[in-house]
Amino acid sequence: MTADPRIEAITDRIRERSASTREAYVARITAKGAEGPKRSTLSCGNLAHGFAACGPVDKDRLAGGQTPNLGIVTAYNDMLSAHQPFERYPELIREAAREMGATAQVASGVPAMCDGVTQGQGGMELSLFSRDVIAMAAAVGLSHDMFDAAVYLGVCDKIVPGLTIAALTFGHLPAIFVPAGPMTTGLPNDEKSRIRQLYAEGKVGRDELLEAESRSYHGPGTCTFYGTANSNQMLMEIMGLHTPGSSFINPNTPLRDALTKEATKRALAITALGNEYTPAGLVVDERAVVNGVVGLHATGGSTNHTMHLVAMAAAAGIKLTWQDISDLSDATPLLARVYPNGLADVNHFQAAGGMGFLIRELLGRGLLHEDVRTAWGHGLSAYAVEARLADDGQSVTRVAATKESGDPKVLTTPDQPFSSNGGVRMLTGNMGKAVIKVSAVKPERRLVEAPAKIFHDQNDLKAAFDAGDLNQDFIAVVRFQGPQANGMPELHKLTPLLGVLLDRGHKVALVTDGRMSGASGKVPAAIHVTPEAKAGGAIARIQEGDMIRLDGENGTLEILVDAAEFDARELAKPDLSGNEYGLGRELFGAFRAAVGTADNGASVF
Repeated sequence: MTADPRIEAITDRIRERSASTREAYVARITAKGAEGPKRSTLSCGNLAHGFAACGPVDKDRLAGGQTPNLGIVTAYNDMLSAHQPFERYPELIREAAREMGATAQVASGVPAMCDGVTQGQGGMELSLFSRDVIAMAAAVGLSHDMFDAAVYLGVCDKIVPGLTIAALTFGHLPAIFVPAGPMTTGLPNDEKSRIRQLYAEGKVGRDELLEAESRSYHGPGTCTFYGTANSNQMLMEIMGLHTPGSSFINPNTPLRDALTKEATKRALAITALGNEYTPAGLVVDERAVVNGVVGLHATGGSTNHTMHLVAMAAAAGIKLTWQDISDLSDATPLLARVYPNGLADVNHFQAAGGMGFLIRELLGRGLLHEDVRTAWGHGLSAYAVEARLADDGQSVTRVAATKESGDPKVLTTPDQPFSSNGGVRMLTGNMGKAVIKVSAVKPERRLVEAPAKIFHDQNDLKAAFDAGDLNQDFIAVVRFQGPQANGMPELHKLTPLLGVLLDRGHKVALVTDGRMSGASGKVPAAIHVTPEAKAGGAIARIQEGDMIRLDGENGTLEILVDAAEFDARELAKPDLSGNEYGLGRELFGAFRAAVGTADNGASVF
C-alpha cells in the first residue's frame, strides 16, 4: 500500500530530524539486546534472591536459564475502576506462561492516579508529573535484569504514556500492553453533561449531581467517554503494542481473559530465545509514531497526547513536534464521533466496527503506514480485524473487520468523514504557541475576539461565575497553570461554567498554559500555551480588558495591543506558595524546577 504523499513527507522530515538521536538509540538497545538477560550470569546469591518466593516448577525453570521469563509491570489498585480488573491478571499471565513452559513475575507496581477523582483538587497538580514517576517506577522493577520480555498493565491518562516511556527505555525487551477495557455503558454522556451544567447554574442540587455521576461511572473499566484513557488504548493498538482487536473489550468477560492469556503467549514468542525477536524499540519507529498521531486525529482523541506523544517518541530517539501533529491533522479525516465529539460512547464505537474498521479504512486511503513491525508480526493490516471468542470458550479467533459501519453516525469512512481534518491544531502568534481541539467546537464558534478576563486559579473563575460577573463576551485567561508553576493540572472544572455562558449566547473562549484533556468540549480553548507564565511567557503580561483574538480555523492566537507598550509591561507575579505544599506537592519541587516546556513533552527527562 502506498502512503498518502502528505503522510510520507511528514514522516520523512521526522526521520531526517531524528537521524542522529534515533541512530544512537537503536545502537544502544541493539547492544543491550545482544547481551541477553543477566539472569544466566548472575551470581548464585543474586539469582537466589530473584526466585526465592517462586514455587518449585518456576524456580527450576528460572535456575536453568533456558526458558523465557516475563516481567509484569502493573498499575493495579482497587480504588480506580479502570485498574481494578488488573487484580486477576498476574495469575492469568503466570498460568499462561506455565502452559508454555515459561515463567512470569511481577517486576513492579507503578502508581495510578485518577484525574476524575482529583479533578479540581490539589492532587491534580501531581497528575502530569505522575507520568514520569511511572516511567521511573517501572524502570526500578525492570532494572533487576531478570526478564526476556515485559507485559504492561495500564490504562488511564498518564499511566500508559509513562509505561511506554519505560518500555522504550528498556527498548531491547519485547513489550506487549494488555488493557482492561471500558466499563459497560451507563448514563449517556450528554445527559451527564446536562446535569453538570444545571448544577453549575444552581438548578439541581448535589444529590442529583452525585446520582448522575454515579450512573455514569458505575463499574469496573475505563470511563466510556473518549478522553485520554481510551485514546491511550487506541494508540497502543494502532502503534502495534496491543494484540489485534483487544482495546475495547469489556472487563471480566471470557474474551477479555482469553486476550490476556493470548498476549502472554505472544510476548513469550517474541523474546530473543525464540525465532521472532521483536524489541519494543524497533516496533516504535517514526512510522509507528505517525500512525499513532493519525489515529488520534481520526478518532478526535485527547489533547493531552500533544504532550505525551512527544515525550513517548523522545524515549525512542524520535523528535516529534507540534507542527508535525498539526500538519498530520490537516491530512487526516475525522472518522469517529465519540463523546465529547459526539453523543456515542466508546462501547458504541466498538459495536460500530471499532479499531479494525478504523484501521482498514485509514490503510485503504494510505493514511497509515502498513509496512511496520508490530508485537503481532509484520504489517498493520493484521490489525484490520475483530477479535472474538473461539468455540472452545477459551481462546481467541479473528475475523476481517466489518465492511460496513454498524452505525455511520458513530464511525464512518474517508468518503463521508465528519470533518476533512482531525481538529487538533497548533496556534501561533505573539502569545507564543498553543494547542486547540476544534473537532467538538461548532465552526461559527471557532473565532472569538473579546476582552481578557484574568484569573490565576480556576476557583477564582468559578467565584466570578457564581457572582454573575461573567455574563458578557470575554476570553478567560487562566494562567500560572503550566508545569513550572503548579504541575499543569487539567482545568476540567471550567468546562460546564463556560458551556453555560456559551449557551446563554455569549462569545467566550479560554486561553491557558494549563491543560483541558480529552474531555475538552464545545468551548474554544487555547491550551498548553508556551512559554508559560511562570517562565516569563507573554501570557504573564496580559492585563484585564486587553483584546485577544483566538482563531481556531486559521491557527492564530494574538494579543491586540501595541507591541512596544506590551513588551514594556512587567510580568505578573502572583503568590504561588499555595501550590507548593499539601497532598504531596512538596515532594515535587524538583520536578517543577526541572520540567521542560509543553511543546517538548513537559517532561523532566
